[in-house]
Amino acid sequence: MRWVWICLVLSLAACTATPPPPPAPSTTTTTVLPAIAAGDWPTYHFDNQRTGWKDDLHMVGTLALAWHANLDGPVYGQPLVVGTHVLAATENDTVYALDPATGQVQWHTHLGTPMPKQGLPCGDIDPLGITGTMAYDRLTGRLFAVAETAGGSHTLVGLDVDTGTVEVQAIADPPKGDTVAYEQSAALAVNDGRVFIAYGGLTGACGNYVGTVLSVRTDGTDAHSYLVPTRGKAGFSGPAGGIVDNSRLLFAAGAGASTGGQYDDSDSVLALTTDTLNRTDIFTPPTWDDDNAHAVDLGATSPVLMGTHVIVTGKRGVTYVLEQADLSHVVSQVPTCPSQGAPVVAANTLVLPCQTGPKAFSYANNGTLTPLWTSPVAAAGSPAAGGAAFWVIDPASGVLYALDPATGAVRSQLSIGPTPRYASPTLSVDHAYVGTMDGVVAVAGA
Repeated sequence: MRWVWICLVLSLAACTATPPPPPAPSTTTTTVLPAIAAGDWPTYHFDNQRTGWKDDLHMVGTLALAWHANLDGPVYGQPLVVGTHVLAATENDTVYALDPATGQVQWHTHLGTPMPKQGLPCGDIDPLGITGTMAYDRLTGRLFAVAETAGGSHTLVGLDVDTGTVEVQAIADPPKGDTVAYEQSAALAVNDGRVFIAYGGLTGACGNYVGTVLSVRTDGTDAHSYLVPTRGKAGFSGPAGGIVDNSRLLFAAGAGASTGGQYDDSDSVLALTTDTLNRTDIFTPPTWDDDNAHAVDLGATSPVLMGTHVIVTGKRGVTYVLEQADLSHVVSQVPTCPSQGAPVVAANTLVLPCQTGPKAFSYANNGTLTPLWTSPVAAAGSPAAGGAAFWVIDPASGVLYALDPATGAVRSQLSIGPTPRYASPTLSVDHAYVGTMDGVVAVAGA
């Protein structure tokens, strides 16, 4: 496997192309992670399965704006909550820790100069800095982010969550194609001492790139990579990134360059091992050729786990229920809705982020999906669940909605201002936190 140039450094100039050998794995100890503290939201959609469900949220009544923190750029990634910190990263390559009650800045760390849009072959973010949601590692106490800087380079950074001090810094560029053609918009994941980073293309799918996943130890060493074996595209651009399924990762790849029957593993659900990123399983929809020809990405929506099944939708609007132990076995397929973003799973209810507004389905153990409701609001954001409500944002109007879980009717709503296109609320105690085009807002009464 081609070596990805990535190393633990005190300065980027100290990197070399030859990595040190990793320590031999221990056979006598077992790593036990600290439990997720009450109120914490340490990764995209709360956990590594991306359920988006916080069952201990307290909903106390009418929604109201608690505070609005104006930061130095848009916050595209979902804010995180760890202890007494609300954590957010901006497109100006700055990471912030905010007070959950007041929004006051506790610390901020600027990681570099972001990439201006004029230097990119296409895209719609200007400048391009930190886009993918960060991830907190409970074992090391580090907050991990990937920053794109001027020139198109991507850097993995690990910061002390309490001080913002940079403790790990490593080059994390994809090993193939042009670095400026990549956008790191998928959420990071941390699992078993490794950080997983997924890459896709810019809006417009231009330039020389292929879908890429990197795996790096939390000290910045021992990198592995997986590249979709396509001549172009097939990026991992969904906001949730990969989900952890025991000793493997599940990713949904976007449309690739291949058509005419020459399949290239694009437009698929892929299972990769968590150690070396070897592909062990794959699902390909029967429409993959037409999906590729018309950019109808299966990978526009991340997969989720329910019972013994993997469920995935995408832009075509067909939801596939796959056997978890054999992704090629389709248990059922249901016409649902064109979908982009990340679904939410709350007990036996699945809510899809449809382009015309969320839709809910009841899941049965045999893999059957039964329609429950279609929300009356055309909110295309990725939903979350908690406090006996489903929460969804309409990025176009900048409104946060709390929906009745039984009917999808609006229980409460609040204008929060313009948000990025895949905005999803973070739920903690009795607040919702949302990244906006100028910072972070906190909503009380959640």
